[in-house]
Amino acid sequence: MGFLFSITLIFLSFAALQALQSQSQQIKSARLLDLVIRDYILKSYNKNFRTGKLHKIHLPSNLSGINVDTIRFRCGSLSRYGAKIKEFHLGPGIYVHPCVKRVILVRQNLGSNWSSIYYNNYELSGYQLISPILGLLAYNVGATNFTTIPSELKIQTGRKPIIVDFSNTTLQNSEPDIIPLCASFDQDGKVSLSNQAHPNVCVATKHGHFGLVVESPLMPLKRKESKWKIAIGSSIGAVLGAFLLSLLMVAMFANAKKKARMDELVRRAYEEEALQVSMVGHVRALTASSTRTLPTIEHYEYRPPPH
Repeated sequence: MGFLFSITLIFLSFAALQALQSQSQQIKSARLLDLVIRDYILKSYNKNFRTGKLHKIHLPSNLSGINVDTIRFRCGSLSRYGAKIKEFHLGPGIYVHPCVKRVILVRQNLGSNWSSIYYNNYELSGYQLISPILGLLAYNVGATNFTTIPSELKIQTGRKPIIVDFSNTTLQNSEPDIIPLCASFDQDGKVSLSNQAHPNVCVATKHGHFGLVVESPLMPLKRKESKWKIAIGSSIGAVLGAFLLSLLMVAMFANAKKKARMDELVRRAYEEEALQVSMVGHVRALTASSTRTLPTIEHYEYRPPPH
């Protein structure tokens, strides 16, 4: 029984892992990823979520690499004092609508693995991401619970813009003379590019997802070199292939010629050793040619033996 129980546990663990992997493979849309994260926030929310305190959301293994934090505010307090949630700085005068009483701000860091969803879903040809995608969203909640599906709210800036600081994020190496641009990804599928306010610091006027991009280097010389390398390699391969093919043809021709010669020798030997046909009365019979010396009778003078 113990062995069967262990096998059952292993099988169930494997099935669960396969289900998680298949679910992660199905998330190809940036919008769908936001909804999945929202559902996990809904499951994690409880009465211990104190207002004004940052809470980390623990996501399942199929969403590994994504960091999510939430914080709850009263709408009036958020508008009067602003807020700071990790890389995002919201100044006073921030406006969240429609908000009745409380709002939950959600901060996302999609890391290096999941940020590619935004690169694949938005038109970024000619550019490449050098930072993880950072997201800032807002959801409406009741006074004491988060048991119903929350509605997404809009964040608009007032006197000061929203600051998005990438200084503490992991950036990919880029050319030192290339200055990154700020990319803002809207939910309607549009992406906006703007200059940085400060090194690795961007500003925004509303919620959304943000990242740093640089122009993709064209590198025409490397392309020419690669083409020349491909052409030279192809030529050498063609010459080598032709040489090997010619050697194979010569070997096959020599083998065929040798076989034909051997067949000719066998045929001649057979013809030379063939039996002759002669007539014995009215009958045709096979006769062999003489191969022995015919016997002869030697004549000696007779001498009587001596007495």
